[in-house]
Amino acid sequence: MTTELRKFVAPEIITGIDARLMIGRYITHFATSRPMIVTDTNIHQMPWFQDILHEIQRYISDIIIYDKVTSNPRDYEVMEGAKLFRAKKCDLLIAVGGGSPIDCAKGIGIVAVNGGNILDYEGVDEIKLPGPPLICIPSTSGASADVSQFAIICDTENQVKKAIISKKVVPELALIDPIPLMTMDPYLTACTGMDALTHAIEAYVSNANSPLTDIHAMEAIRLIYHSIEEAIKPDRSVETMYQMMLGSLGAGLAFSNASLGAVHAMSHSLGGLLDLPHGECNSMLLEQVIEVNFNASPERYTKIARIMGIEEEGEEIRQLLVDRIRHLREAVGINNFTSVEWLSDDILDKLTDGALLDPCMVTNPEILTKDEVKAIYGKILRQQG
Repeated sequence: MTTELRKFVAPEIITGIDARLMIGRYITHFATSRPMIVTDTNIHQMPWFQDILHEIQRYISDIIIYDKVTSNPRDYEVMEGAKLFRAKKCDLLIAVGGGSPIDCAKGIGIVAVNGGNILDYEGVDEIKLPGPPLICIPSTSGASADVSQFAIICDTENQVKKAIISKKVVPELALIDPIPLMTMDPYLTACTGMDALTHAIEAYVSNANSPLTDIHAMEAIRLIYHSIEEAIKPDRSVETMYQMMLGSLGAGLAFSNASLGAVHAMSHSLGGLLDLPHGECNSMLLEQVIEVNFNASPERYTKIARIMGIEEEGEEIRQLLVDRIRHLREAVGINNFTSVEWLSDDILDKLTDGALLDPCMVTNPEILTKDEVKAIYGKILRQQG
């Protein structure tokens, strides 16, 4: 157990059925006169989103809605949202949706107060001033952007995702409600759930872990591992989605404070270039990264294996753990990438260089070489071996 100094940041959190309906009461705490809701067009149509609007309108009628957010939020979407926020003299951000709207809202807040371009703030602690208050209502059980000090924005010119890490983007409030999760389709449930599992695993083996992050990471692994297959079924229950929500929450609190590792560093580069779902990228990379990371943290990976029911001892644990995660990925319907025929060494080099520059690579338990990272990309994209 480490006795080194560690910090732990988190927003105010309310969990439970209909937590989203607390939004009206809470906006009065911020004395807002014109909030901006950041979401996407699909969520805008959901009945539970209309419930949120109704609750806000009980207290305030002047609401600005920005719903031009796409999957893997783009830098220009952030800039457009920030321009609207300033033009309409908004004073509060309410992010409703998955990681994309929440990360976009974080970016809007950064630019609205600090100016410049959102990509100017890539890296760790590059934000000078905190943005306007931010309330998050997540609709997926995966991204955990609603509790984290991360914002991931796609650099469209260079086709890579950029990580912005700062306690200044930690939301003021997260209203975490399982009801919105009931409208996720099975594949989105699988991808976001595997994303959350990856968060928990990477936070637990991170070289910045602490006793406090360990508690959240280990419980998150247990909750997600034992719930995700039920969560993708058509007859899933609210209780199952509540377990997934709690798993995602725990994973978010863990990785927000312990950071992540090579899976996310490589996923940011891969998802930015190919515009793939983040959770799908993580799922494909997780097995490969565990194989190369295992010897750097065998005791921690063994504890993860125990949660997944692996009781064997010795060298075989690594392969058993990799196989167990592969089986889980396939069981929830996330299959291997189709071989990318146009993949060249130049593109592999670009992916690799982007991953090695990502801040998440710093906390990976093993220092990976360029050749190791490139080999992993080649394996999952060319289906070799």
